[in-house]
Amino acid sequence: MAGFTAENQMSGLMKVAAWDALDAPDVQVVDVREADEVLALELPGAINIPLGQLRARVAELDPAKPTITSCAVGVRAYNAARILSQAGFADVAVYPAGARFWHSTHTDAAARTKELEAAPFAESAAAPAAAAPAAADGAREVSVNCCGMQCPGPIMAVSSNLKEMQPGELLRVSASDPGFARDIGSWCRRTGNTLVSNTREGAAYVACVRKGEGSAPNAVRADHAHSERDGKTLVVFSGDMDKVMASFIIANGAAAMGRPVTMFFTFWGLNALRKPGKVAVAKSGIEKMFGAMMPRGAERLGTSKMNFGGLGAAMMKKIMADKNVTSLPELIQCAMNSGVKIIACTMSMDVMGIKPEELIDGIEFAGVGTYLGDAEESDVNLFI
Repeated sequence: MAGFTAENQMSGLMKVAAWDALDAPDVQVVDVREADEVLALELPGAINIPLGQLRARVAELDPAKPTITSCAVGVRAYNAARILSQAGFADVAVYPAGARFWHSTHTDAAARTKELEAAPFAESAAAPAAAAPAAADGAREVSVNCCGMQCPGPIMAVSSNLKEMQPGELLRVSASDPGFARDIGSWCRRTGNTLVSNTREGAAYVACVRKGEGSAPNAVRADHAHSERDGKTLVVFSGDMDKVMASFIIANGAAAMGRPVTMFFTFWGLNALRKPGKVAVAKSGIEKMFGAMMPRGAERLGTSKMNFGGLGAAMMKKIMADKNVTSLPELIQCAMNSGVKIIACTMSMDVMGIKPEELIDGIEFAGVGTYLGDAEESDVNLFI
């Protein structure tokens, strides 16, 4: 295939496209980012099918054509390439750097200058009072802190919050992702919203967006119809803090995109759902031993690497707090508020001597049949 490097492999399984591969005329480019990301930074000529919809919409692609998958960085593109290979696409490769890199190397200086002028970005050592004008006519002003979120988190947060706001109201968004400062201008122009200000305040990038009356004429639709199998299911087997956090980050992200999510906690993963305080319940001697040796709740989980008797977990929590990253208990509560179905495996509970009264409120109790029923209606199943 033109533009591919035959000797370059990803994990020994997937070809990696050369930097100029997207320019080849005979190549089919599949952009698997979400629609809101495409609004911020479009990849010319690419077919946009979000990763979660790819299996259901694979018939829209030509399996006989050389195909390149692309996303923001490369992780979703790799997963998309595996899906297409399994679906019978013989010539598939991953574009390793994503849409932002392509634009940085293919957009001429004049176009980049025009884009930056249309989405001004100002540096400031402290938060200037004039950087965030009040909403017009006393309209509501909403503040959202997205620090700690990585792409596409901040853009998705902007989109979901604006849907609940009225025209003229102001949304003030703080993010730690440098790419957000550039993406938000393009996103606003293409959705008919107004970027009032775009500044850097200390370590945060702060954008103020005023909701417009409607979509811009060239706006890309962000409301693709979901398939009947667009759910996400996760089996949480691990009781390590970092792995449980990753599970809830994925679950919250999927829920924010409007997907139904089921999390099935089994064996050591059940410890994340335990109440932090001791609960008086009748137990056998072995059940009491299990309970004494296992961590009680999300706050007491250790890390999978460099735990050092809990010191590693404490250091990670300190860094997360300093960088305003959402804690694990907060992620759990957020998932519940977003409608994520959290199921505790009753068989594992019996084996490990965990009683329903010891687990946090708001979860369900079921067996593997319930999980498999949801899994059959999902297009993504993860074991963590």
